[in-house]
Amino acid sequence: MLHDLGTSPLILGFLPGIGMQELAVIGVVAILLFGKNLPGVAKTLGKTYGDFKKGLSDIQSEFNSATRDVESSVNNGYSSKSAPAKFDDYDDFEEASAPKFEPPPQSSSTEKSELS
Repeated sequence: MLHDLGTSPLILGFLPGIGMQELAVIGVVAILLFGKNLPGVAKTLGKTYGDFKKGLSDIQSEFNSATRDVESSVNNGYSSKSAPAKFDDYDDFEEASAPKFEPPPQSSSTEKSELS
């Protein structure tokens, strides 16, 4: 599907819905703010973005490596002779254990008269 140049998913994919007029306003503001330093600012911004992408890919590769390590250790943990235990093999049901209820001892009539 081809996009119109007015919508800029091809130019700036991270800012959907921004058109050429908005880009022109952003460009004018950038020139007013940075003037002669604009090429240096753009270069620094590009390097920073590249470093960010590189860091992101490093994190993603570490995550994938850790995931592969865990999967291989889980797969190697089971021997081929015995199948992994199934959920039904475990009996999680335990009867409730509570102390047996014993009623308090009956007080004698002398204790009642002392309390009154």
